[in-house]
Amino acid sequence: MVLADLGRKITSALRSLSNATIINEEVLNAMLKEVCTALLEADVNIKLVKQLRENVKSAIDLEEMASGLNKRKMIQHAVFKELVKLVDPGVKAWTPTKGKQNIIMFVGLQGSGKTTTCSKLAYFYQRKGWKTCLICADTYRAGAFDQLKQNATKARIPFYGSYTEMDPVIIASEGVEKFKNENFEIIIVDTSGRHKQEDSLFEEMLQVANAIQPDNIVYVMDASIGQACEAQAKAFKDKVDVASVIVTKLDGHAKGGGALSAVAATKSPIIFIGTGEHIDDFEPFKTQPFISKLLGMGDIEGLIDKVNELKLDDNEALIEKLKHGQFTLRDMYEQFQNIMKMGPFSQILGMIPGFGTDFMSKGNEQESMARLKKLMTIMDSMNDQELDSTDGAKVFSKQPGRIQRVARGSGVSTRDVQELLTQYTKFAQMVKKMGGIKGLFKGGDMSKNVNPSQLAKLNQQMAKMMDPRVLHHMGGMAGLQSMMRQFQQGAAGNMKGMMGFNNM
Repeated sequence: MVLADLGRKITSALRSLSNATIINEEVLNAMLKEVCTALLEADVNIKLVKQLRENVKSAIDLEEMASGLNKRKMIQHAVFKELVKLVDPGVKAWTPTKGKQNIIMFVGLQGSGKTTTCSKLAYFYQRKGWKTCLICADTYRAGAFDQLKQNATKARIPFYGSYTEMDPVIIASEGVEKFKNENFEIIIVDTSGRHKQEDSLFEEMLQVANAIQPDNIVYVMDASIGQACEAQAKAFKDKVDVASVIVTKLDGHAKGGGALSAVAATKSPIIFIGTGEHIDDFEPFKTQPFISKLLGMGDIEGLIDKVNELKLDDNEALIEKLKHGQFTLRDMYEQFQNIMKMGPFSQILGMIPGFGTDFMSKGNEQESMARLKKLMTIMDSMNDQELDSTDGAKVFSKQPGRIQRVARGSGVSTRDVQELLTQYTKFAQMVKKMGGIKGLFKGGDMSKNVNPSQLAKLNQQMAKMMDPRVLHHMGGMAGLQSMMRQFQQGAAGNMKGMMGFNNM
């Protein structure tokens, strides 16, 4: 993700404060110069950059500061606050309402990724339990309906469109009526891509909006145009009541920072950002967590939301087994399935403090996903006795012929099967130790339920199992314990602690 370059440069500038023996005006100005240069290189408007610099300078008066205050943290906090303000329009974003039908109409320029983004939004809400559907009212671009149809079919989302009807108003009206009668909760309407100058297409957009009366009009913006986003967004807002913005292609352009700040300047709330080609390369946009992830401070709140989506608490049978320190190969298979459901690895890693959004490259991510699928394929060739044994590794060690059978059935080598069993044994041993800790599976704040010494031992065991490189990026044992505390308490919404730049 190219935005990560901006994050690295700003983080490097802030770290320079830690290297300075004395924090004075010279050090502050040098740091601000680095931050401002990084923002300008990301195509952020020079007026906004100048304002950020002035706001930080006015918030930090080094001469008036008491000697006991931590000047480094106060400066870092001021920069964080101004970066958040830079991408925050100060307007509350629209959200769909459960129990009613929400009509969302998409508008945008040609080539902005509008049709793909429609599918991503439908898929996002579908995964959260909403009944979603898609309507293609784009009769201007050849192949638009085919593209939407293909995306919807792949994601198993109902869709509506026509190869014969050329009036987008009729298609949109008929589609909305059909899905309303079928009690769909989120109805997403894709319209023709247009240019700022094409008045006839703007007129068509107004006619569609008047016909279907959308609850939310979403403008899809291409990040590659940088600060030019401001003029485009204003042009669309002048014509229709744009309530929300989605910024796409943030993974491939250096002007992403300029695009985000430019949209915020129009007072239009950004609700999502597109970070790749795949249907799950799509994230809700929240200003504080976004800046926090950008600077490698993570987003524990977002990570907890991801875990809660899996509804792991509903699996009482698994929790009961974990209480008794039992973990089978089938349990491991189901956990691998849950990992796959959580989305791209790079997205998850970006939520962990100490990791940047680019810690895992696209190539490494694909390799890891392929590895996970390979392990699941191996387990697909196992029988019920092997999968459900509380000591799966022993079943195989007693009868080595089982390893050869599974290897043949899954098309891998016996070494691959043995590696899987070694990995399973590590997990099973960890679960066995966790099962002996009273109060671990009570729910709520774990720090109040569990003996502190046992909790410390658990953290040490986790650290031993982790890749040393991963542990280093988390800030060592202290970083791991800090993250576990936030995760155990289940809140993690308190960004103040994260603004302390503990790992700087």
